[in-house]
Amino acid sequence: MSAEAVGAGQDSFEGGLRKVARVVLLDPQDRILLLHGHEPDDPADDWWFTPGGGVEGDETREQAALRELAEETGITEVELGPVLWRRKCSFPFAGRRWNQDEWYYLARTDRTEIAAAGLTELERRSVAGARWWTCPELTRAHETVYPTRLAGLLRTLLDEGPPARPVILDPEIV
Repeated sequence: MSAEAVGAGQDSFEGGLRKVARVVLLDPQDRILLLHGHEPDDPADDWWFTPGGGVEGDETREQAALRELAEETGITEVELGPVLWRRKCSFPFAGRRWNQDEWYYLARTDRTEIAAAGLTELERRSVAGARWWTCPELTRAHETVYPTRLAGLLRTLLDEGPPARPVILDPEIV
């Protein structure tokens, strides 16, 4: 995926938006956990992203965030903090276009070992691992990271604490 983010209005998202809950998981050293993903049939087309995924059935976004975090990392002993950011995004992945309304929840953990035992079949084919990143490492990274402004958002979070209300990020269309 190329990471060109363009500002676009709500009407740029065709069809229904998939409700997604993501987790900005920080460890005691204020490192953020990111998963390393790639196209299932092209590992060279790769990027980094926060744990999370789609809301299933009648679960709340909070429930989805905790479930996805457990499935993708094995980490279950967290309390979700506030919603930090919200964004709408649209991107191609695994042969289709995904249109998402993503909410990013803050969470902290003392556990840094990852055990991704609950991945779906598609996730097993497209998630190559996980890594804890410091803010300076993220700022210097040449890899593609989503959301594209994550380094600056993390710096603001660490310097100022969580926002009083969720920050609405510019839509990203890839």
